[in-house]
Amino acid sequence: MLVLGIETSCDETGVALYDGERGLLAHALHTQAQLHADYGGVVPELASRDHVRRLLPLTRGLLEETGCRLDQLTAVAYTEGPGLAGALLVGAATAHGLARALGIPALGVHHLEAHLLSPLLSRPAPVFPFVALLVSGGHTQLMRVAAVGDYELLGETLDDAAGEAFDKTAKLLGLGYPGGPALARLAASGTAGRFKLPRPMMASGDLDFSFSGLKTAVLTAIKDRAIDAAARADLAAEIEAAIAEVLAAKAFAALQRTRLGQLVVAGGVGANLTLRARLNVGARARGAQVFYPELELCTDNGAMIAFAAALRMQRDPSLVTRHSSPGFTVRPRWELQTLTAAG
Repeated sequence: MLVLGIETSCDETGVALYDGERGLLAHALHTQAQLHADYGGVVPELASRDHVRRLLPLTRGLLEETGCRLDQLTAVAYTEGPGLAGALLVGAATAHGLARALGIPALGVHHLEAHLLSPLLSRPAPVFPFVALLVSGGHTQLMRVAAVGDYELLGETLDDAAGEAFDKTAKLLGLGYPGGPALARLAASGTAGRFKLPRPMMASGDLDFSFSGLKTAVLTAIKDRAIDAAARADLAAEIEAAIAEVLAAKAFAALQRTRLGQLVVAGGVGANLTLRARLNVGARARGAQVFYPELELCTDNGAMIAFAAALRMQRDPSLVTRHSSPGFTVRPRWELQTLTAAG
């Protein structure tokens, strides 16, 4: 089994080759961060056009790097959703075009499913069942994962996702795009505690999140006093600490509620070192285990798409013989818990 994975859901163009026996052969990624920096956020039309420019050259380079040929492919996997409609269509059209030409299946993959399964690529890897904390720019969810395609939503954000909270508060601090990494860099030179920010919904008794009030609190803190360079660093550290504390508290509450001992953390925010440190300390104290994808696989990437498709094909061999349809669609909105083991 040799699967080409294509990821174009937002502002990163990713491709990868996954072999059923040898594992991940290679992956390539182009980020559009510089393209969107002047606008302070992703411009969908620019994102789509850049995917068109980058996707085929990245794929050619990947094939040359691995020594693989297109006619060796078993399937082409692509992100079907959720994401930006135009960006998704670039990947879907490319995948279906290749699949039709080669007479192999084109398999649409759920972006969040790929994220939560990506730690299975690392060693050691978790085993089913486990709790997954999905934290990214657009999603913050806790899921109980019993198997591939068997997902139970435990809690989710009621407003801003954790990644949005990082980006929006970073903007308030005058930091560039993408805000999350910029805020983390600034926080490294600051000290949490000088500012007192809320920990939203920590005592709510459920597993839901809310981060919009945190943004308001940061805005108030900035307006109430003059913020010099040292204060900006301290405020950044407090923002990071507040988000990490809430995420960790809810994640450990989910482990307790489900009586499971494994936590999988996936999505771009999962690369945050403050969050990882808090989760690692808390897990050791509780006798639990935390699993992360490799840092390079935390952001959107083709490796997780190829891998998720390969797992699906292993569970359902009939997918290998399914030919690409002349018609296809994408799903900009697609709830993860609506997936089944069959896809």
